[in-house]
Formats: sequence, structure tokens, C-alpha cells
Amino acid sequence: MSSTPNPPENESSPVRKQNASMHWLLRLVLWSVGIALAGALSLLIVIGLALAVAFPNLPDISDLSDYRPKLPLRIFSAEGDLLAEFGEERRNLTPIAEIPKVMTNAVLAIEDARFYQHGGVDYLGVVRAGLANLGKSKSQGASTITMQVARNVYLSSEKTFTRKIYEILLTFKLEHFLSKDQILEIYMNQIFLGNRAYGFAAASEAYYGKPLKDITIAEAAMLAGLPKAPSAYNPISNPQRARIRQRYIIDRMLENGFITEKEAETAKSEELKIKSGTGTHQVHAEYVAEMVRQLMYSQYGDETYTRGLDVRTTLRTADQNTAYKALRKGIMDYERRQVYRGPEKFVTIPTNVQEAEDAVNDALDDNPDNGDVMSAVVLEADTKHIKAMRAGGVTLDITGEGLKPAQSGLSDKAPPHIKLRRGAIIRVAMTPKDTWEITQLPEVEGAFVAIDPRDGSIKALVGGFDFAKNKFNHVTQAWRQPGSSFKPFIYSAALEKGFTPSTIINDAPLFFDAGVTGGQPWEPKNYDGTFEGPMTLRRGLAKSKNMISIQVLRAIGPQYAQEWISHFGFDPEKHPPYLTMALGAGSVTPLQMVVGYSVFANGGFRVNPWLVSKVSEQRGKVLVETKTPVLENQQRAIEPRNAFLMTSLLQEVTRSGTAARAQATLKRPDIYGKTGTTNDSMDAWFAGYQQTLTAVTWIGYDTPRKLGDRETGGGLSLPVWITFMASALKGVPVMEPAPPAGVINVGGEWYYDEFSKSAGVSSMGLENSPEPGTIALPPAEEKKKILDLFRN
Repeated sequence: MSSTPNPPENESSPVRKQNASMHWLLRLVLWSVGIALAGALSLLIVIGLALAVAFPNLPDISDLSDYRPKLPLRIFSAEGDLLAEFGEERRNLTPIAEIPKVMTNAVLAIEDARFYQHGGVDYLGVVRAGLANLGKSKSQGASTITMQVARNVYLSSEKTFTRKIYEILLTFKLEHFLSKDQILEIYMNQIFLGNRAYGFAAASEAYYGKPLKDITIAEAAMLAGLPKAPSAYNPISNPQRARIRQRYIIDRMLENGFITEKEAETAKSEELKIKSGTGTHQVHAEYVAEMVRQLMYSQYGDETYTRGLDVRTTLRTADQNTAYKALRKGIMDYERRQVYRGPEKFVTIPTNVQEAEDAVNDALDDNPDNGDVMSAVVLEADTKHIKAMRAGGVTLDITGEGLKPAQSGLSDKAPPHIKLRRGAIIRVAMTPKDTWEITQLPEVEGAFVAIDPRDGSIKALVGGFDFAKNKFNHVTQAWRQPGSSFKPFIYSAALEKGFTPSTIINDAPLFFDAGVTGGQPWEPKNYDGTFEGPMTLRRGLAKSKNMISIQVLRAIGPQYAQEWISHFGFDPEKHPPYLTMALGAGSVTPLQMVVGYSVFANGGFRVNPWLVSKVSEQRGKVLVETKTPVLENQQRAIEPRNAFLMTSLLQEVTRSGTAARAQATLKRPDIYGKTGTTNDSMDAWFAGYQQTLTAVTWIGYDTPRKLGDRETGGGLSLPVWITFMASALKGVPVMEPAPPAGVINVGGEWYYDEFSKSAGVSSMGLENSPEPGTIALPPAEEKKKILDLFRN
């Protein structure tokens, strides 16, 4: 039997086809591997070339090892309370060791939980973010903190492939040259967090008004949400969105083991106290801050706003706050007595509720609040009720006593520009009874300044009603007539010419013709228009009798008085040597007046006012430190006995004279001062002191005009001074000066030794009386007979 051979395989058989497929697949795999290897090699070559080209062009980061960002000028009170900041960026440079763990944990939880594990680029985070972005509605980013530092410190915000390459390369460089803590410190201080705040320390102050070291978990989580979108998650302007983000971050902190479940629950339920733009915590020292800013700029130029200067002032926080409130209250009390001038403007308010609220918000953007004098828009008005809306849709009702200041605007006969109607922009204020009343922005201005007469340090300074309304500093820049508040300096000169507190002078009419004045005839009057006849110098000053002062100045000579006032720091050229000097017709500033009265307060020394006690950098390097001046080393202006007698005379003013309200209210005898009201009541003054504090108040119009026939220094400025002193002297013991050498008390009155028995001026301005300075002072009993004679 012969065998039959197998037939050859057909080329189209399945086996052949399978082998062919395997062959081509193998070739494809080999080609792919080859291409991949070539591609990888090419990519490595490209990356190598890119590194070779780009790396040398990366910024020098050596300066980051000594991180010095732009730091603002910060101004503080004597106690360390922040008064103001100047500079584009608010930043408080805080070392990583001083940043609380709760803050860094909140940031790491939301921004880069694996920060301490990765080398700058979190590859695991990139994968996780990619998966999350594909499968979840809430997307996640993959930028590490190091990458954000690279981007924020050195690179622009444009989104290009080239910039991304540079960002990654710079990230590696940062990780190589800096420690993780250094990188995190830069991030925590550099990142923008809205409200002009850079870094979390500045943000804590900006949003909570508290230092970062005192922050809670809830507060930290709220701040940690800001880097992603400072505007969208701003707790002031977008509280709801900020709250949602905060709760999400608290959850992330819990997931990463930074907090416990109980801490998370507590944080979510915590009610945050967000700081508003006009919080009560603010120290109103805007005029002081501007003075310091100008002083620093003259010294450091443009570096003032970036170098991180911390300026400590001599201002006392409590005194400054009291001065600010007292002056504003004094001005607003005056304003309530003025005629209502009508709404500030009128706007159209739509009938639709939402559109009406938007229109009100727009209108009030152009008419912002001035502290506690707030703006609102009238929605409804009749003679018994006004409904108004404030910014944010807050409505308020004004009735009863609250309508009185604007009654003329509610009358049916009110002119169109005064009429209160829908769309009228008005001013409102809260009363002590927590009700609303209509008011108006004052046109009158004011000034207040207080210094320590023992060294000249400024303790409180308010340059006007509101810095935002009027930046003119009336304490240092307003040259005004001092009126009767200038009389003590004339009396001080008279003491050196033989006058004594018991010198008798006739308060009688005076007339000076053109030949005497060199101009128009002059017939001066007392403020009340009456004359009381003979009285002592002491009584004449206490009652502020103009006729007495004129006769005193006429006796000692205007030229002598002009030279004498220079001892107190006044410019003689601002006080021409005429008899009108006796009535305060020259020009002074409130700052000059407080220096002048301090001479009486400290026993005769002229001190220079000063404000800055220390200038340092935020890192602690002290640049300038002022040593408190020693009083005895200051320039002596007058003899101690002159200051003592003037203090005695000025005590009479506050005890029984035009300022008797001072001692009666403060209930302490060591209060001295003088009221001042200029001709036609254009300026109202009170200047006074206690041995540890001298203070001056001025109220008047910028363009001088009458304050009102019944408005005086005692009625307008003295209450401001009393309110301030009541607070500033709380706890300060009563202290009256001891009589210095060279004075003697005879019959209850003080005299210079040489004038107690002879050569003093006993009287003047009386019929048949000798010339001043030529007769001896009679004994006390003879003086009484003389006074009785004149009374009869």
C-alpha cells in the first residue's frame, strides 16, 4: 500500500493568515517601541536643550533666603494700636514660627496637603486632580504651594505654555535652594487675600481686627478660602459664598487629620465677627497719620511705602478716641441749633423694589457716611413720619423728636431745594435713645490738641470734623484770631511791670480817636455791652473784661507786650503792636496756643511739641528713637513766679469766671484756663490745663463768619474740653503747684515779693489816680476802703 502525501497549505488558509497577522503586529510593536524610544530620546534632548537655555535665564532666587517683600508704612499709638497704613500692599511680615499651626493647617488642607512630601510638583496630586475633574462636579487643581510661590513672586499671570515651563523649572529651583518652611513662610506672607491685604497676618487684621496669633479654626478656614478668589470669597462683600467655602475647607481639614470631628462641628457653628469698614475698633487719628506720613516721606522718599517702616507715636489711644468723639459731638450739638439747609441732592428712585435698592446703593456710593453722620435716601415723607433707606437695603423710620431738626423741610410751604420727598439724600444719626434723627453734615469746623506740658509729647490731635470731608489740618494750619484766650499772655507781661492780681482797674467806656489809632476811631466794648466800674485784675480776667485788658496793655506798652509773647512761641509779626492785641486780634494756630499755655502749666518752660517716639523696620531694626525731653533742659520762657501767679489767675476763671463750668463739672480745683470769643463771634476757643495735660479747642468756619450772637468759647469749645479732661484725668490725683521762691501771700492774695509792700501798681484808670507803677500797694484794709469808696 502506498502512502498518500499531504496536500500543500493554501496561502489563503486560516493558519497562514494568522502567521501574517502576528508578523505585522510584531513589526508594529517594534516600530512603536522604536518610535517611542526615539520620541523619548528626542524629548529628553529637547528638555535638556530647554533646561540648558531656560535654566540660566531663571530669576535669581537667592534673595528669597532673606525674603523682603513690599511692606507698608504703619503708624501706631503709644500703646501699639494701629492708627493707619500707607502703601499699595498691607502686609505684616510674620516668620513661619510665629504663624499659628491652625492657620498653616487650613492652608495646607485646601491648597497642598502633601506639601511636605512632594518635591515641588505633586505627581500623585496631578493624577488625583485629573480623576476628580473627570468624575466629580467640584474640580480640583494641582498647583502646589511651591508652584504658586514661583508664579506669584516671579512670573506674570499670563497663561502660556512657555510660562508654565518656566513655572515648573522655577519650582524645582525653589525646592533645591530653599527649605519647605522657607517656601511656606513666603507663601503665607506674599499671597493676595483681598481688601489690600497681602499675607494672612494682614488679612486677620483686615477681616477680623485681631492678630493672627489669636485666630480660631473657623476664622482660619475662612481666610484659607481667599487665595483661590479673594473677591468671590470675601467675607465682607460675599458672606454667603465665603461661608460655603469655609465649611468645605473645614471638611478638608478633618479629612487630612488636622482637626477632630468635634472641632469641625464647633468651627462650623461658630459665628464670625467680621470687621466692617467703619468698625468701632478703629482709632480715628487720620490727621495725625497724615502728619506722620509727610514727615516720613521727607526723610525716606518713595521707600516710605515699601520699606516696612513702623512708626510709634506719642498719641494715647484712649485720649485720641475721646478727643475725636468730644469734638464731633460739640460740632454736631452746634449744628442742631442751625437752620436746616435741605437734602444734599435728589435722585430718581424706581417703584420696583429691587431696582429701588440698586438706585439707593448707587446714590449713596457718591454720598458716603461720615462716621456716625450717615447717609440715607428718603422713600416716603410726611409731616409726622419719614421712611428712608440706607445702603444694603436697610430701611429706617424717623418720627417724633427725630424730625425736629428738619421740620422746615417737611412743611407744605418748603422751597423745592429744602423739601423732603422721595429721592432726597439726607443725613441721619442715632440718638442716645437708639432712635433715628435727621441731621446734616456740618459746615462749621473745629480743632482739638492736647500735649503733656512736661515734655511736649502730643497725646491727642483732631484736625477737623472729618478727614474724608476736609483734609485741612486746623490744629497746625489754621491761623485764627485767639480772642480773649490770648489775654493771659498780656497779663503775664503786666506782672513783670508791677501789676498784681489785686491791682484795681476801672471797667469803664474807652474811646480812641483816629489820632491815637492811626486809622478809624475805635470805641471797644465788653462782650455783654455793660461796664462794672473798678475791679481787681483777678476779677477782670475771670470775667474777661475787655476794658481791663486794654488799659493793662496801654500801661505796659504794646511794643513790650509784642516782645513778651515771643517767649511763649508766638510770632511777633502775627501780632502787630496795637491796643487790639489786648483782645486777641493777632493770628495763632491751636498748636501754638497749646504750647503757650503749657508754659504756665509747667512752671515757665517752653516745650517743643513732638509726635514720633520711634521709627523701626518691621523686622525690628530701630532706625530712630526719641528720648523724652527733660523739662529742666528746655528753654525757660518766664520765671516760675510768673507762671505761678498766672496759674492762680486762670484758676479763678475756671472757679468763678467765664469757665466756671469746668471746675463745677470736673469737681477738682487743679483746672486752669481761659475762654475766647472773637469779635462778632467768629471764633470760639477754650485753652486750659492741669499740670499733666494742656489742651486747646477751637471751633469756627473755614471762611470766617459769625457763629451766632449767643455762641461763645464758653458755650461751644469749653464743653468739648471738659468732656476730654473728664476722661483723660480719670485716676490722676489732684495736684496744685507749690509757691516758688519770690512770691508771698498777703491777705489771701499772691504778690511778687518786691511788690507786696512797695513799688507795685495799686490802681489805674481811676479819676485822679497816679500813673501806673508809681504808687505802692496799700495794705489789704486800705484797699478794701478804696473798693468800698468806688462802689459807693
